[in-house]
Amino acid sequence: MSSQPIQVSRNRRPALAFVVITVALDLLAFGIIIPILPRLVQDFLGGETVGAAQIYGLFGLTWAVAQFVGAPVLGALSDAVGRRPVILLSNLALGLDYLLMAAAPGIGWLLVGRAASGLASSSFTSAFAYVADITDADRRAAGFGVIGAAFAFGFIVGPALGGLLGAIDLRLPFWIAAGLCLANTLYGIFVLPESLPQERRTPFAWHRANPLAALRLLRSHPEVSRVSAVLFLSNLAHEVFPAVFVLYAGQRYGWDHVTIGFALAAVGIASAAVQGGLVRRIVPRLGERPTMVTGLVCGGVGSLMFGLAPNGAWIWLAIPVAALWGLFGPAAQSLMTQRIAPSEQGRLQGALNSLRGVSGLVGPILFTTTFAAGVSWSDPSIAWGAPFFVAAALLLLALVAIAPGTLDRGFSHRKAASRAMRRIARRPQLVRHHP
Repeated sequence: MSSQPIQVSRNRRPALAFVVITVALDLLAFGIIIPILPRLVQDFLGGETVGAAQIYGLFGLTWAVAQFVGAPVLGALSDAVGRRPVILLSNLALGLDYLLMAAAPGIGWLLVGRAASGLASSSFTSAFAYVADITDADRRAAGFGVIGAAFAFGFIVGPALGGLLGAIDLRLPFWIAAGLCLANTLYGIFVLPESLPQERRTPFAWHRANPLAALRLLRSHPEVSRVSAVLFLSNLAHEVFPAVFVLYAGQRYGWDHVTIGFALAAVGIASAAVQGGLVRRIVPRLGERPTMVTGLVCGGVGSLMFGLAPNGAWIWLAIPVAALWGLFGPAAQSLMTQRIAPSEQGRLQGALNSLRGVSGLVGPILFTTTFAAGVSWSDPSIAWGAPFFVAAALLLLALVAIAPGTLDRGFSHRKAASRAMRRIARRPQLVRHHP
């Protein structure tokens, strides 16, 4: 079932900009605490490293589980009451949570705060649903691409800013993160309009809001089911970078933290350029399915280049190739939103966020275990790149899954006819010249 966007008037044009700013600030706040939270945990343990690593692993697991559970609930809630209140309340909750973590007297409170931030960060579900509400089918991939660019911005600037602030005081990044979220909430109260009309809303029901029910929604249409499976494989493969890249670059090429930081910043900049710029140009020309295939192929080639790179210079060549992987996600999301009813866009995004939560649970274990096994081998030129070979294999599997065709010809013809009718509607004088 295809969905039509709401009619956005001129005075509501700041809506998309606000959603993009919301995602960017939330990811900036999230990124700020990335380099600081492990050190704060270590401080609570008197500087003990092994115990801190184990507890920090528990923090990551807690956050992923909270995302898995919370995303479908917030998605279904946004379908019932609208996107605006869910986005604003999530921002408010995230700001208050960072205040709690800034003042936390012990590890237990930090863990509670981490769980709460996982739930509140599920507002991304409503943000993606908002984009689906206010964009038509032809521009939806571009909208999702801009959101992806906002993600990249947060991960570029956040960790660097967090490191600088943490050098002053370990708790200062949490206070700054809280301020960003609370200021964004106040801004949204005055700027953000509602995107979901009353007639398109669906009553909230717990039996539709639990994670398993949300995942069942993905099976409601054959194309959605297939694309969501491919999206899961892509998300799982992408976990290789946060899981092992720092360890891999340091172990194999002897890179220090500064060089690794520059490399991660380059990854973020390249990803932002692809998702914020190339997506809106490529998808209208190629269509969703060819764009998805192109992104997966580039991701696979880039992963192989990371794993096979004989020296650090090859990593810099691999970064722009792997960044083109970013073409896949916006095109895939655009395709799926066109197959789900407007009243269920929140549930769809909640289900997709749950899939991301599952990949966040499985990926770190898969790739760190693979890396540890590879390091134990005697030939580092091959074995140390094993995690990236596994990522490439997952993307190859995704290509096989998508090969039979996620877009049927009828759907492609309907899209072409729809574009032609819109062109004619914009030029009525051409119609009058025909009998």
